[in-house]
Formats: sequence, C-alpha cells, structure tokens
Amino acid sequence: MSQKSAIEWTESTWNPVTGCDKVSAGCQNCYAERMAKRLKAMGSPNYINGFTVTLHPDTLGLPLSWKKPQMIFVNSMSDLFHDKVPLKFVKQVFEVMNEASQHQFQILTKRSARLLKLHEKLNWTENIWMGVSVENNRCTNRIDHLRETNAKTKFLSLEPLLGPLPKLNLSNIDWAIVGGESGPKSRPMKTEWVLDIRDQCHKKKVPFFFKQWGGFNKKKNGRILEGRTWDEVPHQLLKRSA
Repeated sequence: MSQKSAIEWTESTWNPVTGCDKVSAGCQNCYAERMAKRLKAMGSPNYINGFTVTLHPDTLGLPLSWKKPQMIFVNSMSDLFHDKVPLKFVKQVFEVMNEASQHQFQILTKRSARLLKLHEKLNWTENIWMGVSVENNRCTNRIDHLRETNAKTKFLSLEPLLGPLPKLNLSNIDWAIVGGESGPKSRPMKTEWVLDIRDQCHKKKVPFFFKQWGGFNKKKNGRILEGRTWDEVPHQLLKRSA
C-alpha cells in the first residue's frame, strides 16, 4: 500500500484509505478510479472493493518504519476527508504523521468543508502539509476553507486545470501546483491559463510548480513552459535539501 511515486511533486505514496466518489468536474476522468479497477482485476487484495471507500488500518504504521526522510503523498487513491472516513480514523492517520516527524506529509482534498469542520480536532505538526484541489472557478471556495485551517503549510493543486483562474486569492498560501489532465478523454488546458497563474504566484511570491501539460501522451507533451521547467517549492523543502 506504499510505493515510490512518479508524481513530480512528491516522493512516495501512503494509502491508509482507498476509494472515493465524484464531487466536481475535476473528478470526471479520475486516474485513481481507473487504477483501482485495474488493481481489482489483477487480484490485489487491497482493492477487492474496487473504488468503494475502504479503510486499511493494517497500513497505518508504515511511515514509522521508513527511516529515510521523504515527502509522502497521503491517500493518492482516496480523500482522507471523505464523509465515509470516520473522524477516529482520520485522527489515527494524523497520530502517525505526528510521530513520523522525519517525513513531510502532503494531504489533498476536494472536501474542504469537512476539512474545515474537523481541523481543530487534529494535531497539525509542522511536517503535515494540507492542500485543496481546484480545477476551475467554481471550486475556489475550497481555498477559503483551507486558509481558515490550522495547517502550517497550505498548498493548491490546480489540476486538472479546466478553466482560467484569473483572480486567485493567494494570501496565506505557501505553494501552487498546476497541471493538465492526462489519460483517455483528457480535456485540454490553455497556455494562457497557466501563464496567468504563474504570474499571479510570482506577484504574491508564492512558489509555482508546473507539473505537466497532460493529454493522452503526457510524457510526449512534457512539462516545459516558456522554454524551461518550473519546480519552485516552499522554503521548508529547500531547507531540508540544503
């Protein structure tokens, strides 16, 4: 239930929960759903329920056994703040992250309302980064919810970017990741959307990370924007690698 990750902005994944439901436009072509169906067909025991929300308490202690410090994406195959994940289990995940202080943990959610509802009941140590996914202007309220939480590091995953975001409120935001949709039936992303977000980030001194153009063949399309890659990261990562 853990593995080295090909996701450009992290190093490993840890999935104490798998499965999810669609909540907005960004979920339409969910890569995790496709992967879960494939793993179920292959007989993977942790995906016997396919993409139905499933807790895996037997995986909770895994990060404690990883001695080498790393960046860990929590629940790449689910959403920790899904309504079907009990608060008790969310707290158990946080307790592991609190104890495994050698790692940096990244959590992403589209369920920012529940995040806001629960955040005061959780222990936000410095090594826990909290982010929200925002794919278009209809979802920017998630950023407002994130801003109100006690998370020490707050970031945005603007992926899959499905429309322009011309007036982002980046106050108290520490990082912005932008990426196009990939895989079958992927929807296009316009260059001007990306450049506008980059310029907004630079104006507010928010590190900007461009993940990919996406498309059916994302490797071919690459991640070059205006002749270079954009791999800006928060100062916490820079200090760790110094």
